[in-house]
Amino acid sequence: MTHRTTPPFRADHVGSLLRPRALLDARAQRVRNEISQDELRRREDDAIRDVVKMQRDLGLEVATDGEFRREMWHMDFMSRFVNVDVVPGKIKVRFQSFDGETEVEPPGAVISGKLGWPPGGIFVEHFRFLKSVVHGDTTPKITIPSPTTMHFRGGRAAVDRNAYPEMDDFYADLARVYGEEVRAFADAGCRYLQIDEVNFAFLCDPRLREQVRTSIGEDPDTLPHTYAKLINRSIGAKPKDMAVCLHLCRGNAQSSWLAQGGYDPVAEVLFNEVAVDGYFLEYDTARAGSFEPLRFVPKGKMVVLGLVTSKLGNLETKDALKRRIEEASGYCVLDQLARSPQCGFASAAPGNKISFDDQVRKLQLVVETARDVWG
Repeated sequence: MTHRTTPPFRADHVGSLLRPRALLDARAQRVRNEISQDELRRREDDAIRDVVKMQRDLGLEVATDGEFRREMWHMDFMSRFVNVDVVPGKIKVRFQSFDGETEVEPPGAVISGKLGWPPGGIFVEHFRFLKSVVHGDTTPKITIPSPTTMHFRGGRAAVDRNAYPEMDDFYADLARVYGEEVRAFADAGCRYLQIDEVNFAFLCDPRLREQVRTSIGEDPDTLPHTYAKLINRSIGAKPKDMAVCLHLCRGNAQSSWLAQGGYDPVAEVLFNEVAVDGYFLEYDTARAGSFEPLRFVPKGKMVVLGLVTSKLGNLETKDALKRRIEEASGYCVLDQLARSPQCGFASAAPGNKISFDDQVRKLQLVVETARDVWG
């Protein structure tokens, strides 16, 4: 098997990392107006330098900023769009954890006018700083929420009818704004972009599929096709040497999750209609289903198997992981596979209920297992 020199890498990770206590304290101080925005930025910079070094020391060929400048994986990005307001969501979901179940309505977005790209971009400066502190052969990766997130939790009712009488016009503008951000990333030197896509995974859950019908009035069978076109238009202007991967997530907040169900309902659309280079797929528990949907993955695309959970500190064994990789290779050839944790370690600032040392051990396990399997 070959060593990969382009993303995604044999040993990779989803992006978000546990915030150090000093950074969480600094953010709380900023909320209380005890430190300036410039001082918070300085402390973020220091924390990012440290976490980039940690990734390099572990032997990873990729580095992210840990999403250290964000409060949540998606809302910090979406709220920066011109004419977007964050509001309570319309789809009720049950966050499940190893301690029980809680029903919540995750926040959504309301589009109050024509969408626009803010001057200077949204996360472009985040990437510029990351690139400035990544050295050697390490590849900096930036992560952004999928454009589908702007629609899924509110549907037609969340889009101003005066601004967008027709939804096709809304999707076109949404893709245009995303395209401007992607081009700005490219101009800043970004060659590895990850799109965090929860809604394809949610459409694998029978309960959420029914809520799509009743809450936002969409057909869960046709929505994946709509979303595939939206994602493709959003990244259509990327340079040929920019790798784009899609991360599918069933929810990740303080070690809890939202959805369950195998990839079967969306697999054909996901792997053959979405024009990305690779997929980060959760496969840490039985709620992700079997590897059988991987039979739809075409040649030339990569699948990064999320076999190591980011939700619990218990460390998986190399032998168990190798058996799972071998099982997956029965549906998708081994040379198209790679390894990562199943999700990020901190999709929101508080992070999952594991320790920093647990996080390091899990990332180290990903690296070591990948070396054993692929060399």
